Amino acid sequence: MNSQHRVYLQPTPVRIWHWLNAFGIVTLIVTGVQIRFPEYVVIFASYKSAIMLHNTAGLVVAASFSLWFFYYSFIARNMLKTYVPNEDELRHGILRQAKFYLLTYFLGWPNPHHPTPENKFNPMQKSAYLAIMFVLVPLVSLTGLLLTNVEPLRNLIILIGGLKILVGVHFLLACCLCAFLFTHVYLATLGHTAFAYIKPMWTGWEEEPETEQNAHDEPVSNHR
Repeated sequence: MNSQHRVYLQPTPVRIWHWLNAFGIVTLIVTGVQIRFPEYVVIFASYKSAIMLHNTAGLVVAASFSLWFFYYSFIARNMLKTYVPNEDELRHGILRQAKFYLLTYFLGWPNPHHPTPENKFNPMQKSAYLAIMFVLVPLVSLTGLLLTNVEPLRNLIILIGGLKILVGVHFLLACCLCAFLFTHVYLATLGHTAFAYIKPMWTGWEEEPETEQNAHDEPVSNHR
């Protein structure tokens, strides 16, 4: 009997968005470090080239965000179910998942969340992605847009506190995004193998070891 339970979790548009987003955010972080600390960090040929690449990467992230929003809102039509935790997940699921990440994973216990096409993310993931995709990314994009259009938007920038405040807020938001990236990569290695959660972002299929709960299930496919 096949010892792997296969679930089709990541359709092609989602995988394209994910890697566009990942490439763009990594580029934003690297160029942003040189822009913020030019006297200590020199990765690119010049300060000007770092700014140009940073702005281009910002456009890539904005485009990938638009792709993500369009897909989940108008094609899959499951934005709220995918990214908004329900009452039970808020009251019990988050604590159960945190216990797994902090303790029971290292004791060899199975993940309490078993992904399906209709419920891909565990409660902690839903809460994190809700904050990232609906708060952090829009705010980073908005502050970045203001910083690339200082002259035409000068009055608006003054209204929100001035250029120094805007730069500081953009930097703090970027630090939060950077922290999320490192956490995201680490948690992605906590499958039954180090690449179990990474492989589906290339193939679309996630494989789980058979358990009593899913031993008799057939592979699940999402054909939307």
